[in-house]
Amino acid sequence: MQVSSLNEVKIYSLSCGKSLPEWLSDRKKRALQKKDVDVRRRIELIQDFEMPTVCTTIKVSKDGQYILATGTYKPRVRCYDTYQLSLKFERCLDSEVVTFETLSDDYSKIVFLHNDRYIEFHSQSGFYYKTRIPKFGRDFSYHYPSCDLYFVGASSEVYRLNLEQGRYLNPLQTDAAENNVCDINSVHGLFATGTIEGRVECWDPRTRGRVGLLDCALSSVTADSEINSLPTISALKFNGALTMAVGTSTGQGKIFTSLEPEHDINDVCLYPNSGMLLTANETPKMGIYYIPVLGPAPRWCSFLDNLTEELEENPESTVYDDYKFVTKKDLENLGLTHLIGSPFLRAYMHGFFMDIRLYHKVKLMVNPFAYEEYRKDKIRQKIEETRAQRVQLKKLPKVNKELALKLIEEEEEKQRSTWKKKVKSLPNILTDDRFKVMFENPDFQVDEESEEFRLLNPLVSKISEKRKKKLRLLEQQELREQEEEEEPEGKPSDAESSESSDDEKDWVEEVRKQRRLLQQEEKVKRQERLREDQQTVLKPQFYEIKAGEEFRSFKDSATKQKLLNKTLEDRLKLEAKNGTLSVADTTVGSKQLTFTLKRSEQQKKQQEAEKLHRQERKTLRRSAGHLKSRHRRGRPFH
Repeated sequence: MQVSSLNEVKIYSLSCGKSLPEWLSDRKKRALQKKDVDVRRRIELIQDFEMPTVCTTIKVSKDGQYILATGTYKPRVRCYDTYQLSLKFERCLDSEVVTFETLSDDYSKIVFLHNDRYIEFHSQSGFYYKTRIPKFGRDFSYHYPSCDLYFVGASSEVYRLNLEQGRYLNPLQTDAAENNVCDINSVHGLFATGTIEGRVECWDPRTRGRVGLLDCALSSVTADSEINSLPTISALKFNGALTMAVGTSTGQGKIFTSLEPEHDINDVCLYPNSGMLLTANETPKMGIYYIPVLGPAPRWCSFLDNLTEELEENPESTVYDDYKFVTKKDLENLGLTHLIGSPFLRAYMHGFFMDIRLYHKVKLMVNPFAYEEYRKDKIRQKIEETRAQRVQLKKLPKVNKELALKLIEEEEEKQRSTWKKKVKSLPNILTDDRFKVMFENPDFQVDEESEEFRLLNPLVSKISEKRKKKLRLLEQQELREQEEEEEPEGKPSDAESSESSDDEKDWVEEVRKQRRLLQQEEKVKRQERLREDQQTVLKPQFYEIKAGEEFRSFKDSATKQKLLNKTLEDRLKLEAKNGTLSVADTTVGSKQLTFTLKRSEQQKKQQEAEKLHRQERKTLRRSAGHLKSRHRRGRPFH
């Protein structure tokens, strides 16, 4: 499949490639397909989509199921079924066909206009009727409300043939010497004809009178246009109720895109509601083009959409190794404008093809230092290739370098998983402005020696060692690149060892190890504090009582002052020792604190007095009850 592009409009040619002869056997065809790459890669949408010699006209039925084409030699018409992707039938004719039209939705009613002035009617079974018009015809249109056929040709008159009555009606007299094309609007029935003088005349079939005249030749010619003859109307087509397209023989109008096949084009047909274009050429093979900008692929070849999408995702540039494409401006810079028209330059589209050896010689003469620039570019490319094979240098921030390296590694892993699974990637913290201060302000530096960090990250020691090793490698590489010159270097050896997998067992063992280390460190700290307390020499100190406070004893004030001078950690440990605070570790490594309110000495004495008073009252009540019981029994008191 050949791909071309003009004005950023891609055109896919589906009929290019080698065709196999019909007289070959199936066995030889299969053998040839295995050997020849071009034959194997060709796309054959419809089988035997060609004519014996030349194809003259091509059209599509109104239902879109059938493609009809006429050609020579001998004159014939072929009908192709798009549902079966093959030839349905073929009929031979008496003379060549100028144009034809399907009056029904399928191929059951066809009208042919021949080059010998004959009009031939065909039904589903075959030939039906033949008649003749006075002048040579060039085009015709069918008016469905009145069942009239309008014929235009080498005459100023437009002939009308009524199919319901079976006779000719009075012709329409135009102001033109000859008429080339005609068309009828399917919405309101307006009839338009294009003349040889470059005008478009519009007629109302109900009144058989002219209702409008457009001089397209005069309006299309401007001061900048270069023409050798008067533009004539060569194409005419309605689109809706208010739009009409007019084509001229000199090509005035804005170009959307263009096709440049190897052979001349006789007729063009656009498949309805799609981007497929069919052409009748001066060659046996008929052209099939697909232009995605115009519309989607037809239903019977919808796979073309997927095929073209894959080609757009993986574009392949066409390179001619022996020729160089140059524009006219390039020729002026090289001083080769005098070669235009000579065999050294071959015109193609908006430029020329020239031999690559001639191009290099001329460029070397114009710019003798081009080879040195080329050599420097090649050396620079080699250096970049060798750098790409080494460990890539990453710019790390000054604060939290290990955290940044960890985030970079996670981002690379996400990108690899994204390429495999095609998952949408999430934003990175390093590129987010909200977390920018975390890598700039030293106050946000992660303390890896803290108890919480070590318990929450039990394997941080192993991972940090690997990451620190990688940081040292990156710093060494940065120093080497600062000292290296513009020379290709060898590929460094891979210094990284393979990472071991972290399973649950290793995690538990590492947590226990960290706990033991923390307990040992805490024991050492307590011994050091105890040793410092023993070595401390007590000296007499004087204290000042604040206004409003009651002095009880030097011991209480000293204890209170000592507690105020201590840190929160020491106070918590003292309270835990006295029993007013209990500290416990949770399963996730955090701390759980439980406080118990401590009673003062006065509160204790008051509680003891109340307890003693309650006991005395209880004793008195018991003794009083004993006396009452003895009095009731009549026993005397002693």
